[in-house]
Amino acid sequence: MAKKKKKQKRHRVFWFFVKLQIVLMLVVLGMVGYYYLGGYAKEVQALREDGLSKVRNSSEETFCSTETTEVFDCHSNLISTVKGEKDVYYISYGDIPSSAVNAIVSIEDKKFYNHIGIDFMAIARAAIAMVREREVKQGGSTITQQLARTVFLSNERTWQRKVEEIYIALELEKKYTKNQILEFYLNNVYFGNGYYGIEAASRGYFNKTVRNLDLSQVAFLCAIPNNPTLYNPFVNPQNTIKRRNRILYQMLKDKVILERQYDEACAKTIVLNPPKTKKNDYVETYAYYSAIRELMKLEGFHFRNVFATSAEKREYEKEYKELYERCQSSLFTEGYRIYTSIDLEKQKELQNAINSQLKGYTEKSKDGTYTLQGAGVCIDNLTGRVVAIVGGRQQERKGYTLNRAFQSFRQPGSSIKPLVVYTPYLEKGNTPDTKVEDKKVEDGPKERSYLGKITLRTAVEKSRNSVAWQIFDELTPAVGIQYLLDMNFSKIDSNDYYLPASLGGLYRGVSPLEMAAAYATLENDGFYREPTCIVRITDAKGNLILQTQQEEKSVYKANASRMMTDIMTGVLTRGTAKGKGLPNMPTAGKTGTTNENKDGWFVGYSHYYTTSIWVGYDKPRKLGVLQGGTYPAQIWHNFMLKIHKGLEKMEFMPYLDYEKQGVDGSYEKIKPKVEEVDEEEEETETKTETKTEEEPTEVEEDSIDEEDEKEDEPEEPEVEEEE
Repeated sequence: MAKKKKKQKRHRVFWFFVKLQIVLMLVVLGMVGYYYLGGYAKEVQALREDGLSKVRNSSEETFCSTETTEVFDCHSNLISTVKGEKDVYYISYGDIPSSAVNAIVSIEDKKFYNHIGIDFMAIARAAIAMVREREVKQGGSTITQQLARTVFLSNERTWQRKVEEIYIALELEKKYTKNQILEFYLNNVYFGNGYYGIEAASRGYFNKTVRNLDLSQVAFLCAIPNNPTLYNPFVNPQNTIKRRNRILYQMLKDKVILERQYDEACAKTIVLNPPKTKKNDYVETYAYYSAIRELMKLEGFHFRNVFATSAEKREYEKEYKELYERCQSSLFTEGYRIYTSIDLEKQKELQNAINSQLKGYTEKSKDGTYTLQGAGVCIDNLTGRVVAIVGGRQQERKGYTLNRAFQSFRQPGSSIKPLVVYTPYLEKGNTPDTKVEDKKVEDGPKERSYLGKITLRTAVEKSRNSVAWQIFDELTPAVGIQYLLDMNFSKIDSNDYYLPASLGGLYRGVSPLEMAAAYATLENDGFYREPTCIVRITDAKGNLILQTQQEEKSVYKANASRMMTDIMTGVLTRGTAKGKGLPNMPTAGKTGTTNENKDGWFVGYSHYYTTSIWVGYDKPRKLGVLQGGTYPAQIWHNFMLKIHKGLEKMEFMPYLDYEKQGVDGSYEKIKPKVEEVDEEEEETETKTETKTEEEPTEVEEDSIDEEDEKEDEPEEPEVEEEE
């Protein structure tokens, strides 16, 4: 008898729910009919068609259209993340812990696996409230509806949005599986503080991937989406903990966790561990710039620096700007994984070298920026890629600052001579021992004294302007400037095709990046490689998008490049940068000092690395103690000393002396001739050519040799401010 009564009771409960569902469905139909009779039929139909169209035109890519991009160094360590308004890391369903799936279903939508996208009872409650209040007051949304709202609609509380949301949810359930819908949902739902998707939230709150979280932490994260403000872990952690416990209780009731797991998870203390982000200002801006240019190449864009007409140049610049902005925008949404050649240890050493040498200059501009600045670029000669790039002195600033290493262009002084004068001259059959005459030239550079007949080697070591001027005149500016164009110098101007260019008098100037790449070309037997720090770019799943190939372009003849290298070794042992070489490591380089000591340069290399250094004011002005052989050369020396520590000594490739060709067609390396300079004559020359200003206080004692000479540079043209 008791069993019969129990059975009857179960039947009554069953029929009660059946009748309730029928009533609720009638209510929903009544509400729909109300809107049709009220003149809303056409509007509802339009919403239906729009919703169906959105889903039918969707694909799996629709739900991962925005992802956070990551940038890595040469050791695959994370440098930075690039994101727009959303921080998103998309992961597949198989990578989402089952505890996260169970937690979100238990708390948000228990009927998820059984409904067709909507919950009639919840909708009925919301519909009644909507009719009564004339606006949406209650939710009743399933996970599918929430996904529809997140991806296709907005959070606007109107009946139109709610109706379209229903149509989209129904269509989503037809097109995608339940697991796909959960994958889309957990990758798109908002977890507060800019984190979209459970993986971004896991990294943002715990500095871990979601697969490495325990049950308590997973439930804690799943508490947030219901109300990201109320359950904000940084602001209201006690609220988040309460909801976490509620989720765990629901999971226990749903029998997806054991009581022991429930007790342990509830008892666990949650400790937030947001990642400590360190801004790598100069690395990041250059890496983004380089990545954008590689993406532009991928789309078939050809970079140019020579134009037949101004109209042609304007058209190019328009196309460049449009594509650059489009590729730049993709960095914020596509979830790229950008692998670079940047070595953060070398980056640190280069930054330290610049900071320490200029620390005595504390003057700042109105915005708090140091007025005296420095910049540097280091290229790995084996690969031709940039391993370190510093665009200024280190300061704590909000946002990104001007990266002078590739965004500023200044007159290079005598550091341009090897590129446009001497190496081209060596290509004409001359040698380091070719005799040239240092003499007064009409309308040429003014020297305090002239040395008469000297070798080309001595002319370079002592940076004799008169010699460079005469040779450039013989070569013609058009020939010399063409070498810069062949190495992609971007600011060559029609005003540069004059003799002052031989001494660095370029109208718009050069960047440290361009100079480093050009000198690396000399070390590489005259073969130019476009400087970049990009090694490869993949999508978020690891699929290769592009891999850079450092194509080599012949600019100088190999033997001329080797002779130029051999000549420039003397600059560091006997010339304007005497004493700045490395012990037990052959090095070559050239100083540069511009008009009135406004800019100081030193660019040099070993077999391993090429580094260019610039020092000066953002708004050019005189600094009497600034020469290429002072601050720039000392920064270069200190940095190169650090990065060559422990490296095996490597000699430069010997050049071939054409006058000593053997019977078998081979060549014999001739020991370079070094002119002997009478000591008395040397002292006199130093007196007449060196200013009597005090030595820089921030340079180490051996940084300025008493015999170093100041390079005289052209009066005109003045350098244009960096752009």
